[in-house]
Amino acid sequence: MKGRIVAGHSKFKNIMHRKGAQDKKRAKVFSKATKEIIVAVKEAGPDPDGNSRLRGAIAAARAVNMPKDNVERAIKKAASADDDTNYTEVRYEGYGPGGVAMIVVGLTDNKNRTASDVRSTFSKYGGSLGEPNSVAFQFDHVGEIEYALDKASTDDMFETALEAGAEDVQSNDESHVISTTYEGLNSVREILEKSYKDALRAEAVWRPQNTVPVDIDKATTLLKLIDILEDNDDVQSVFSNFDIDDAVMEKLSAEK
Repeated sequence: MKGRIVAGHSKFKNIMHRKGAQDKKRAKVFSKATKEIIVAVKEAGPDPDGNSRLRGAIAAARAVNMPKDNVERAIKKAASADDDTNYTEVRYEGYGPGGVAMIVVGLTDNKNRTASDVRSTFSKYGGSLGEPNSVAFQFDHVGEIEYALDKASTDDMFETALEAGAEDVQSNDESHVISTTYEGLNSVREILEKSYKDALRAEAVWRPQNTVPVDIDKATTLLKLIDILEDNDDVQSVFSNFDIDDAVMEKLSAEK
């Protein structure tokens, strides 16, 4: 009986631990979406109809299942004359383990704090932070819009997207990924929404022009570096040009 009680208690603790971790992760995702909304409102006002960046931020918030009340609260807060919250867009560039190029994009209210945190994280996990534009030339700054595969046939999505001004459409077993210029992201997204409603995501990305293969030892450290960076409240996105073989990923997954 005692053994069963202990085992049951351990299982309960594990379930609660997982739930706590999931809640923490969800809170961080919502926090990042909120920052995007606040920056958009302060840049061009609280009316989505006249603020394309805000429309994109709201769409991104919906894509991560952020409650409507949270979205409205963020807009109201940012539009308030009493709100003095200001976030600055930052970008850091450097190299991770194995010579992998990395770009870290963030929104922060304290650039010194964020720069220090990012630099120390790079150093701790075998990377090095570089000067502005030290690796950006290895990437293309573009827009990506993703829709679930069942939203449209491959031909229909391709035709609609290109008519909307997209540059390319790649369909796989799960989704359609539409590529746009950085400047054309919002206009293409808005046209596609008329036919297919909200996208799974619509965002500006740094797409690598070439990839760097990474072995299992470097991959372990690299993925840890990326996890820690993404866990930073000031970091919105991390982009890299690594290429990890499927067999290596399977080994890493089995070790967790």
